[in-house]
Amino acid sequence: MIALWIPVTIAAAFLQNLRSALQKALKGRLSTAGAAYARFFYAWPFALIFLFAVGGIGGYEAPQPNLAFFLWCALGGLSQILFTVVLLWMFSFRSFAVGTTFSKLEVVLIAILGAALLGDTVGPLAGLAIAIGAAGTVLLAATEARLTLRGLIGGIFEKPTLIGLLSAALLGGSVVCFRGAALALDGPDFLMAAAYALVVALLMQTAMMGAWFLAFDRPELTRVLTEWRRAAPVGLVGMACSACWFTAFTLQNAAYVRALGQIELLFTFLAGALIFRERARATELAGVGLVVVAVLLILFAGQG
Repeated sequence: MIALWIPVTIAAAFLQNLRSALQKALKGRLSTAGAAYARFFYAWPFALIFLFAVGGIGGYEAPQPNLAFFLWCALGGLSQILFTVVLLWMFSFRSFAVGTTFSKLEVVLIAILGAALLGDTVGPLAGLAIAIGAAGTVLLAATEARLTLRGLIGGIFEKPTLIGLLSAALLGGSVVCFRGAALALDGPDFLMAAAYALVVALLMQTAMMGAWFLAFDRPELTRVLTEWRRAAPVGLVGMACSACWFTAFTLQNAAYVRALGQIELLFTFLAGALIFRERARATELAGVGLVVVAVLLILFAGQG
């Protein structure tokens, strides 16, 4: 029988792809930070509905939160917000392409941080899958940025590369913290723990980013509110996507989950090839091939 975290993770990857497509409707209407905030702001009401549905239909009581839970949620939420800020900072450099490519090493840093903070170790097969998937992801990112191998190696010690790695660490840290939050609840039902952690994390992120916009960029906050017709669907799909991620993190090591989540790249590649008739380069095909191998290996490793 297939472990539950596997179809849940694949659903999360598909929904993330759909959310990214919907967010394109906000391009030009909101800044990158504003679009990120809209994702949180319009997601938490749907997350509350999801939480009440889990409690009402499943008959599970809300878990008893503790200090560790709130700390994990706060750190995870802040890390995800800082990831957006650092990503914007990286784009301010002329040579940001190399940094963007190295920012794709998120899954490797998740494995390292998960082991250090939660004691989540990975086996040899999963470690190999993570390494192969990271190589495929970096190759795809380098191809998109039109980087040669010489340019990629030459930019390793440049400032944007370090910023790219920092952004990957922040995104990876948020994933590990969200798993830590769900595990800290130590509840009898994984779905209730995931739903509860999601609601608290979204409320914290909405409050933190909202305070920043109130203090420094009120016009953008106004635009987020006035664009509710386009932003609300992003919030709904984003909530469903996050609910799947949180559920998967509750069930399985976050490194395994995000490694399998790279299947999102396959969805993007297939959409480009089949729907938009985009011609793939040889390096793109090689990158996709590596990701496919990584996904198959992580599926095998995760069934153990």
